[in-house]
Amino acid sequence: MNKSPLQIARYAYNPKLPQILREDLNKICASKGGATSAASDGEAISRLFPNTYGLPKVEFVKGENKKDEKTYNVGVILSGGQAPGGHNVICGLYDALKKANPANQLFGFCGGPSGILEDKFIILNDEIINEYRNTGGFDMIQSGRTKLETQEQFAVCSEVCKKHSINAIVIIGGDDSNTNAAVLAEYFKAKGENVCVVGCPKTIDGDLKNEFIETSFGFDTACKTYSELIGNIERDANSAQKYWHFIRLMGRSASHIALECAIQTQPNICIVGEEVEAKNQSLEDITNYIASVVAKRAENGNNFGVCLVPEGLIEFIPSVKVLISEINDLVAENEKEFGALATTASKIAYIESLLTTDSKRVFNSLPQAIEAQLLLDRDPHGNVQVSLIETEKLLIETVKAKLAAMKKEGKYCGKFATQNHFFGYEGRCAFPSNFDSDYCYSLGYNAFLLIRDNLTGYISSVRNLSAPADQWLAGGIPITMMMNMEQRHGEQKPVIKKALVELDGAPFKYFESKREIWAVDTCFTYPGAIQYFGPSEVCDRTTSTLALENAK
Repeated sequence: MNKSPLQIARYAYNPKLPQILREDLNKICASKGGATSAASDGEAISRLFPNTYGLPKVEFVKGENKKDEKTYNVGVILSGGQAPGGHNVICGLYDALKKANPANQLFGFCGGPSGILEDKFIILNDEIINEYRNTGGFDMIQSGRTKLETQEQFAVCSEVCKKHSINAIVIIGGDDSNTNAAVLAEYFKAKGENVCVVGCPKTIDGDLKNEFIETSFGFDTACKTYSELIGNIERDANSAQKYWHFIRLMGRSASHIALECAIQTQPNICIVGEEVEAKNQSLEDITNYIASVVAKRAENGNNFGVCLVPEGLIEFIPSVKVLISEINDLVAENEKEFGALATTASKIAYIESLLTTDSKRVFNSLPQAIEAQLLLDRDPHGNVQVSLIETEKLLIETVKAKLAAMKKEGKYCGKFATQNHFFGYEGRCAFPSNFDSDYCYSLGYNAFLLIRDNLTGYISSVRNLSAPADQWLAGGIPITMMMNMEQRHGEQKPVIKKALVELDGAPFKYFESKREIWAVDTCFTYPGAIQYFGPSEVCDRTTSTLALENAK
């Protein structure tokens, strides 16, 4: 296979590890803290996880530990959407396994969780691993979205593990995938089977985080990739000075990506979904705000600008959120009838006839294209696929209408020519930044220590991430510690609680203190491409979000 010069150089990059993980493995042991509880709904979570609930937090420290002589056969699964650095998690896990005992084996289950259900795998070796060090994508073993959640599936996992003498499974995924890891760990414990299940926190959306999971891997690279593109567009906007660019960014359930990119690029407008919900703002409120900024800039002769929109914005608008919840339930309850309807018009009419009065009013206020997008096929959880809803186009249309009304009232609004963009897949498989290369390698290496100490139902945790890598802290927390109960397919299910943008947190407060200036003045910043070689302050820097959250 032909390789670019950057590929060749990245294969040779040696990821940095926390100091504790550089020690002889026999001189690293687990220091355990006190018992933990769930994020919320502790009583319900404890009933569902009687064998793995309340486990202590763990930090790895220096100490004698002679457990590495055992032979391990470990299975690894990539689950869900791609995120930069996934390959390095596998590389770190592989290197730690082989360092402990060259006879240890790593089974790469192919195609995500379905790989273990179908007993489809490859034995990972030096040749394979070395082809993927520090590279983007999940193509080493591919990913998938099959869920491990039924007793029948768990029984198959058990048989596959017995067949190949597999004594540990590492699931690399987001909140749902790690929830599945916790359920699988509980199953093995309940059955008395000695298979350790460990998770690793992956999602570019940044909503899998807490005090001990400071960021999910891939967020750093994705935000830097998107920020480069946004900076390029800002430079173009400032050069041509004739377009307003509306840019929708990935982030279904939280606005972390939009907020991080705003701090990096200083656009004129960034809508934060969590603020919209907290202030009970309507679509009209958002429209009025954007139109007022457009008009104010026009007064200053600036008929151009950049507006960032989080992918999941529409679900943060309280009235639309209620509408979407109703539609989700109606589609689930009337699945056969709804599925039998052949045209979009008939589906719109059918749902409209079942909506409550308030939701029907909100539904009818939306352009027909958005109505249709709300009725597209549901995701695996039975929810609307917000990535298919073109919110940036919706805002362009509502702002155009508002500006036209303002002009009729004699208000000067200038020209409003627009371009729209959606940045999603562009960031999911980029070459990982030095930060993500280091972080992911550490997560994988750390996962082996969790396995070695039989810490099943834990997620790999590496923290103190705004410090240099040698000062990072390694350990793990029970996955149940991150859980709450949520409505899924009409039933209450245990899931990892999503971390939303905190409006009293340092990143949002910083953005809030600057946005009025950015709105009127042209303060664009141009981050440029991710840098891999050069001064540490350029190449190894963390996201602005992490730096602000960890500022002492």
